Amino acid sequence: MTGTGRLLRFMLRRDRVRVPVWVLAVSIMAAYFSNVIALVMDEEALNAMTAFAANPIMGLIGGPGFGFDAITVPRFVVGMYGTSLMLGAAFMSITTISRHTRVEEQTGRAELIRANVVGRHAPLAAALVVAALMNIVMALLTGLTMMSSAAEPAPAGSLLFGAGLGAAGLAFAGVAAVTVQLSPFSRAASGFAGLVLGVSFVVRGLGDMSAVQNGDLAWLSWLSPLGWPQQTAPFTNDDWWPLLLGVALFALLVALAFALQSRRDLAAGILPDRLGRAAAPGWLRGPLSLAYRLQRPSIAGWSIAMLLGGVTFGAFTRPMADGAEGMPEQIVGIMGGADGIVEGYVGFMGVYFAMMVAAFAIISVQSLRAEEQGVRTEAVLATGVGRSAWLLSWTLVTAIGSLWLLALAGVGEGIGAAAGMNDWSMFWPVAFGHAAQVPAVWLLLGLSVGLYGVSPRILGLAWAVFIVGALLSLFGDMLDLDDVVLSASPFRHVGEYPAENVSWAGIAVLTGIGAVCAALGAIVFRRRDLTTA
Repeated sequence: MTGTGRLLRFMLRRDRVRVPVWVLAVSIMAAYFSNVIALVMDEEALNAMTAFAANPIMGLIGGPGFGFDAITVPRFVVGMYGTSLMLGAAFMSITTISRHTRVEEQTGRAELIRANVVGRHAPLAAALVVAALMNIVMALLTGLTMMSSAAEPAPAGSLLFGAGLGAAGLAFAGVAAVTVQLSPFSRAASGFAGLVLGVSFVVRGLGDMSAVQNGDLAWLSWLSPLGWPQQTAPFTNDDWWPLLLGVALFALLVALAFALQSRRDLAAGILPDRLGRAAAPGWLRGPLSLAYRLQRPSIAGWSIAMLLGGVTFGAFTRPMADGAEGMPEQIVGIMGGADGIVEGYVGFMGVYFAMMVAAFAIISVQSLRAEEQGVRTEAVLATGVGRSAWLLSWTLVTAIGSLWLLALAGVGEGIGAAAGMNDWSMFWPVAFGHAAQVPAVWLLLGLSVGLYGVSPRILGLAWAVFIVGALLSLFGDMLDLDDVVLSASPFRHVGEYPAENVSWAGIAVLTGIGAVCAALGAIVFRRRDLTTA
């Protein structure tokens, strides 16, 4: 562990902007939700949400809805937005660990550091301390901001809610510490951690969707690190002990990560690289086919997740329809009215899957940064491939892959919904409605390409636009925000088919903006220097 303290100071100095932004973003968002809900929802509106707590979509979006039988603003924030904030904490931890460990090894900087008096495990230890400090500070700030924003401050519940976010972040810091040992590439390592996060979200969602209806699968929530903070029931039961599960998992995974690191070489992974072919296949001749070959494993993994996720959430169409009578009028109106609740649910899920695929698109563009820093882009361009051709080929593969993923999600949900409702005429409208959401993904893809063309360092702005758009789309109607504000989300302009008509004008505008951004990115990319360190 020699040199851990010095590396820790270096990492904190290097991330002197990134760390505060992440920490403040999560904690301030909790305070924002508390203040806005207190302003736009009176006691009658909050009480109306009690019926919504018994609906499966509540479990999917938020959690098991503890305390909704006597709802308050803090309980509503925990029940509706707690899971989203935990996802933010998890992403913060995963990116932090990957950035300071696997990325450093992949770019060769770790070898320079290790040439000094630095212990084998010092970089990983320092990265884990950074992640732990970020989560601890975020937990404290979240608790304090929740106390300051509540009309009736509840210190125990506020601090417990913040601690739950911190515990979730710590758990996935441990997950990332293990996954960065598995692959020699940061993209794959982060992908493994993201896969664990996705599985955790789905398992928690299934458990909580069952819990809100007193079903037999509520125990599934206890299998997910995202479910443990929810089981503490802040502002209701205030049980601290489930957080010990997250801390214990973090400790076990850290021990496993150090053990795995002792068994591999620097810049190598535990999972061995497969030997490639002696000669490239005939179709692998241009930038388009190369971009497809590099993205094929990622698209394959996402394809399985989209198909299974579609079938799973489609199967909850029947419970959604059966619970429509008990829902408050405000929510019924948002979901398309009592007569169109099924169409409203599957239309909403189309937008929900579009958000997931948008994350895939941004991650795909981010991987270009790793290709550039690893000098692989420079090697490709040295063969005579033009810069614009390389960048636009990658963009085209990602765009087609996004359409493919949304179509698969639509097929899966169409099968699940049609089987659950025993109405196979639903299949094609559901499948089409999901695929029709792809222009929103293309806009974010084009924006990401444009930002990458200017500088890989500002790609984080694409995530900011994505997060704002997702929050507006998911919660804007519930918060009764103005239409002008809601229109800032790219996910609001296509229409939630089959509940709403498809806006072909919206499709054209979103696609056009995405194409223009991508084209501008390609032009700027031709004129800037490559970043190889």
